[in-house]
Amino acid sequence: MSTTEVVGTDEGSSDRWEPIREMPPSAKLVAKVLDYDDTLTQSQLAEETLLPPRTVRYALSRLEDAGVVDSRFSFSDARKRLYTLNI
Repeated sequence: MSTTEVVGTDEGSSDRWEPIREMPPSAKLVAKVLDYDDTLTQSQLAEETLLPPRTVRYALSRLEDAGVVDSRFSFSDARKRLYTLNI
């Protein structure tokens, strides 16, 4: 029975990441960094992931289209947007 319980647990955790599974590696990396760091700006994401800003923009747009990332304006600097993973 412990094997069934482990499989059941794995299935529950895999559902959370299901919308991201078929995305490009850059989007997966950005999602994982947001999962770890909670809320970051685009420039902070580029710094953390070591990806070019253009790649981070593309990854964020793919994640937003899939509905797994939320964005809002920064209160400290309205020119910047803050991104949060919502899965």
